[in-house]
Amino acid sequence: MDSNIIFILVLVIIFCASLYRATFGFGDALIAMPLLALLINIKIATPIVAFMGFAVSVFILLGNRQKQNFTKIWQLVIFSIIGIPIGLFFLKSINENIVKIVLAFILIIYSLFSLTYPHLYLKTNKSAFAFGIISGILGSAYNTNGPPIIMYGTLRKWTPEEFRLLLQGVFLPTNMFIIIGHGFAGLWTGDVVKVMLYALPTVMTATIIGNILNKKIPSEKFEKLVYYFLIGIGMILLIQSIVKIVN
Repeated sequence: MDSNIIFILVLVIIFCASLYRATFGFGDALIAMPLLALLINIKIATPIVAFMGFAVSVFILLGNRQKQNFTKIWQLVIFSIIGIPIGLFFLKSINENIVKIVLAFILIIYSLFSLTYPHLYLKTNKSAFAFGIISGILGSAYNTNGPPIIMYGTLRKWTPEEFRLLLQGVFLPTNMFIIIGHGFAGLWTGDVVKVMLYALPTVMTATIIGNILNKKIPSEKFEKLVYYFLIGIGMILLIQSIVKIVN
């Protein structure tokens, strides 16, 4: 395929993934990673997706400075950071496919159960440390730090706007540490920097549109959409892992 066409397709994927992240607060990596891997090397795709997520978080938080309330998530942030070095250890010692299959079943079962029993919720933030550590582990090891935080947010019954803002408050520092880790691993090459410089206007445009869409989704519908997406994430992880095992 012609390199110019590949470059345009990469920008389209980045736009679509950023738009979803800006609207719902999550999901960009699980949309972008499989598609980008079809077009470019995984060692280029991984840091691009990490930086894209970081940029979306920055744009969302800068655009909603007056509405931020990070007292609800400080435990998630701290324990996510603690989980990052643990995840790097697991990256070398545990089979990725087994971890993803287990995570897939947890997401699918949890979402189906929540759709059946919608009044399930956490009254306090006492379990935040567990969700945070698991998020940090999965983020640094397998680029999937979102699901545990999303599960926590749905259990705490955050509103759509609150959900999106608070997720960015968690993802921003953890993504920053993941990006630093990629730098130490030598993944920040000239090609990666070039793509991201061209992609920044695309990410900014997607974030502006996502801000508008987020405000138009009713709370009840938003929560159901989150559960359906979690089921979709679980199915994608399950299929990817089984295919890798079979091959």
